[in-house]
Amino acid sequence: MKVINSSFLQGRRVLLTGHTGFKGAWMSLLLENMGANVIGVSLSSVTEPCLYNTLAPWKNMQSIHCDIRDRKKLSDIVSSINPEIVIHMAAQALVRESYQNPVDTLETNVMGTIYLLEALRSIQDLKAVLVITSDKVYNNRNDKSIMSETNSLGGHDPYSASKAATELVTASYAKSFFDERHIPVATARAGNVIGGGDWAKDRIIPDLWRAYTSNKPVNLRYPNAVRPWQHVLDPLFGYLLYLEHMVNTPDIAIRTLNFGPSTTLVRTVLEVAQSFSNVLEADDLFSIREANTQWVESNFLFIDPKLAKLKLGWDSALDVDSAIHWTCKWYKAFRDGENMRLFSNEQIRQYYTLHNKNIL
Repeated sequence: MKVINSSFLQGRRVLLTGHTGFKGAWMSLLLENMGANVIGVSLSSVTEPCLYNTLAPWKNMQSIHCDIRDRKKLSDIVSSINPEIVIHMAAQALVRESYQNPVDTLETNVMGTIYLLEALRSIQDLKAVLVITSDKVYNNRNDKSIMSETNSLGGHDPYSASKAATELVTASYAKSFFDERHIPVATARAGNVIGGGDWAKDRIIPDLWRAYTSNKPVNLRYPNAVRPWQHVLDPLFGYLLYLEHMVNTPDIAIRTLNFGPSTTLVRTVLEVAQSFSNVLEADDLFSIREANTQWVESNFLFIDPKLAKLKLGWDSALDVDSAIHWTCKWYKAFRDGENMRLFSNEQIRQYYTLHNKNIL
């Protein structure tokens, strides 16, 4: 693993879209720790509780509420910020929600990205743009193939299709408008993340925690489905390493990278649910039922992170079991009324300690 040089973010204006989301709130805290001047652009909180609000009060952080589908408002905001670094996380991020609201999903994920990139074309101080997509951008044939960056794009559900389209849009804007200015524009594809503070519906960990606190078991729709599980801090750390690479070597920056656990750490939904239940020492947190066949999800999904390891020196610092333990600790602390800003910062400190130990 490579140690990130946080000085490249010190005092820089960083535009972070989607800052009120689960990953966005953790990224906000990381950026704050590194001394960046962060301007978050997002919808107001879409879950209750909301991690971003839980971690308040913020330092050197400006929060602006905006639907990224509002082209005029977004353009005006971007112009007023004049960002140096952009991390685009704002998205409709749920597969099942995309089946229920496909048009909203496509408009948010595809057109929202287009509107952002269009607004950034006129920004003079811009140094790098990283667009966060998904491990679901690949043409997954469910044949247990492990997807690398050279695999073809696809998307059998509206969410996956929207993220694959976002990849194409980003690549086209990079080549057409930003390469000539020596401004790297790239995408990052991460596996399924877990960690404290996720309250989204239809995600296994928050669903299990709700089952634990309400004594109402959750139904596992796809118990045998395999996903690239990782703690949220692992890919976020990778994104920042990626941005450092982009800023330092703009003309040879890599176009896209996978961020996921080792391909030897294959776990099913059922195995993760059982591990989470075991850590909580809880029984009957889940049941198994047959999935709605109208809303199909991939049975096997795993991405190859070798290129990120080769080019950035990045690797996961936490294995799946450790990620589950850290996540349980966070939710228990939240339940017990602890100061979650201090607790989350302590997990970041522990993560850095573990990361630095691993590179020695």
